[in-house]
Amino acid sequence: MRWAIALTGSIVNIALFLIAPPVCAGEGSEGVEKLRNIDLSTLPQPARTVDEWMQQMAQLLVQVTGVQVNPTQNGIEVVLETTDEQLATPATSVVGNALIAYIPNAVLVLPKGEEFQIANPAEGIALVTVTPRGDEVRVAITGIDAPPTAEVRSFEQRLLLSVTPGSGDAAETDDDAIQIFVTGERDEGYYVPDASTATRTDTPLRDIPQSIQVIPRQVIEDQQVVRLEDAVRNVSGVASAGSFGGTGEYFNIRGFNNFTPTARNGFLFRDSLGFLAETANIERVEVIKGPASFLAGRIEPGGFINIITRQPLEEPYYLIETSIGSYGFVRPRFDFSGPLTTDGSLLYRLNGVYEYSDGFRDYDQNAERFFIAPVLAWRISDNTTLTAELEYLNEERPFDRGIPAVGDEVADIPIDRILGEPDDVREVESLRVGYRLEHRFNEDWTVRNAFSFYSSDSFDFRAEPQELNESTGELTRLFRLNDDLTESYLLQTDLQGNFRTGSIEHRLLVGFDLGRETNVGIALGAPEGLTPSINIFNPVYDVIPRPERSDLTVVGFNSSSRTDSLGVLLQDQIAFSDQFKVLIGGRFDIVDQESENLTSGIVSSQYDEAFSPRIGVIYQPIEALSLYASYSRSFTPNFGTLADGSLLEPQRATQYEIGVKADLLEDQLFATLALYDITRTNIPTTDPNNLDFVIPAGEVRSQGIELDLSGEILPGWNVIASYGYNDARVTESNNLPEELRFFNVPRHTASLWTTYFIQSGDLEGLGFGAGIFYVGERPGDFDNTFELPSYLRTDAAIYYRRGNWRAALNFKNLFNVRHFTSTDFGRPTIQPGALFTVIGSVSVEF
Repeated sequence: MRWAIALTGSIVNIALFLIAPPVCAGEGSEGVEKLRNIDLSTLPQPARTVDEWMQQMAQLLVQVTGVQVNPTQNGIEVVLETTDEQLATPATSVVGNALIAYIPNAVLVLPKGEEFQIANPAEGIALVTVTPRGDEVRVAITGIDAPPTAEVRSFEQRLLLSVTPGSGDAAETDDDAIQIFVTGERDEGYYVPDASTATRTDTPLRDIPQSIQVIPRQVIEDQQVVRLEDAVRNVSGVASAGSFGGTGEYFNIRGFNNFTPTARNGFLFRDSLGFLAETANIERVEVIKGPASFLAGRIEPGGFINIITRQPLEEPYYLIETSIGSYGFVRPRFDFSGPLTTDGSLLYRLNGVYEYSDGFRDYDQNAERFFIAPVLAWRISDNTTLTAELEYLNEERPFDRGIPAVGDEVADIPIDRILGEPDDVREVESLRVGYRLEHRFNEDWTVRNAFSFYSSDSFDFRAEPQELNESTGELTRLFRLNDDLTESYLLQTDLQGNFRTGSIEHRLLVGFDLGRETNVGIALGAPEGLTPSINIFNPVYDVIPRPERSDLTVVGFNSSSRTDSLGVLLQDQIAFSDQFKVLIGGRFDIVDQESENLTSGIVSSQYDEAFSPRIGVIYQPIEALSLYASYSRSFTPNFGTLADGSLLEPQRATQYEIGVKADLLEDQLFATLALYDITRTNIPTTDPNNLDFVIPAGEVRSQGIELDLSGEILPGWNVIASYGYNDARVTESNNLPEELRFFNVPRHTASLWTTYFIQSGDLEGLGFGAGIFYVGERPGDFDNTFELPSYLRTDAAIYYRRGNWRAALNFKNLFNVRHFTSTDFGRPTIQPGALFTVIGSVSVEF
């Protein structure tokens, strides 16, 4: 290799020698004599390594050593500085809302990295980036509403671009310019100032009278988040609410169990059994606190979790990553993106992952999953875009109800001991397909239409725990099989517009939602005597063979259901001044349910109508500080059935919330402090006498306080932290004692995670991370007969980034703390948390 490099350097040097005028000026013998008298040591020497060759090549290009962005009366001034030579004057072109300039024969040599970037340098300018592109330097200046204009001047060792924000008239842009739908991604760190979910519009968080927390992609990568539960532990007031035997994810938010799986890009899919959400294609996670019926109709009053997926990029991007870890964990994944056409009108993104592990619990079954998610984005015209998405998941993993309670605490047995059978399993196959169509009439009015289809086919077969004889340790069980098929069809249409009435500014949203959800499912169980009991202190497995499906009989549900829904919403975000803003909105929902017992043939139906208002007020004494208060209501039909086959009456909830939001450290750190009071009526809970059915629990009141902050404290030093206090308890009930605390709801939760990357010197690119996650004690069942103990989990990480390579070691539950995350339905179903785990990962981007 070394000789090839040296030869390449020699060829370059010979070429320089041949074209050097002082040497080649002579002719004949006189010229030869001059050549003989040349001191060869003064000529450029051949490169002996790649670094030397790159340095020699860089010397042939003009070096940009500094970038300045200065405010002017009309916009900004972008200054590129060089050492001793003058940059060529570039030509400019328009790319979407960006003004692009390519400077030829130049290289970017900045003291703090390979790229320069600044967000929101002036009103009307969203972003300025200066990046290297081979032997060119690319300057991109992105306008908020329209591409800016620039006057280019060159003098001495400087190139100056005097930039003025665009007028918003897209028709005046260069017709031959490349038009880009998605302008690309950039590392936004831990600070995220905007969210789209809370208002169905792109609104700064400080202008929304509601607590919304965002977990950006950088946090997900730094913490090596594989399950959604690991992501939302960074948010106050969110805790695990069960996992359907370790095969799904349910959360309680502000004291209310949300048994509806999370939303995906604003679409909420109601899969009653659920599955483990995939994180491979997640761009960020938004946690919307409090009643949100205005946004999604039928929804839990504590809030919901919305996953925003990764979208196509304008430039080629390829990432390959491999992670390996404890308990046989292996997880290779890829992320590819870029244009499919030369004009950039058609873009793609493809995410895929395979995962395998044998887990810390002692099952014969292993967890295995495959996930792929292609996305296509087509810019039909300058004002119309269409995006099509697909997600496919296929997984198989152990079905694990966990450990039982003895007395008022968790049984003192090894945490890896299973009390089902070693081959208990659940299989899930799911598909999500959808599109988003957006058309912009002008700079003020936009219409969006989106559709999503979701299908989930699941099957499980397990030895279900029943009753425990606490004196002998004998646990009775039931071989049980569930087979379910869920399908959802959801359609959303929004019209958004900006207008003024005198000096008052309005952002109006008119929305229309239409949906249909169907489910067909059966629960089968073994007759008495076909499921052996097991002793929790001395277990013996495989006492008898697992029965065949034909040996089982219906022991729970055998039903089909259909739910049709229609929602119409109207919202106005009103700015009376820069300091005083009001959000007012309302939604009217119609829900038509029908359920049929396929065993008895009995059909039950229910028709509900509801109006859900939302009102919020914001006062901003200074731009960086928002004081807010809000009132909202929620509406949730009860999909569960009573043991007699009838449906529960719908639930209603009312919330009052006040809070403070602040942009700190010059818009680098965002903090939210919120106080809330929620009252909810007609809450369902699992019927303790028949686990396949529900009973009404009466009225519950949830009160609390939450503090969240995230962002960058100093260059390279990021932090995300939270604290939540919640008191959720039964306040009225016909069949339960009042003042019972809601199970799986801790009074206190807290988290702190911070990372630091060395910014310069020989150790540049080396980083460290550390965090603590605290969950307080909480009741383990509805009757409050036992408690799950509190726990403090400590995580740590070490990283190294060099060029396009990244390596990391993540240590989870560093001190091997024995802890329990939740219960599924009470005493025999306590879910243990993982022990000390190490995950190593290596990725490369190109």
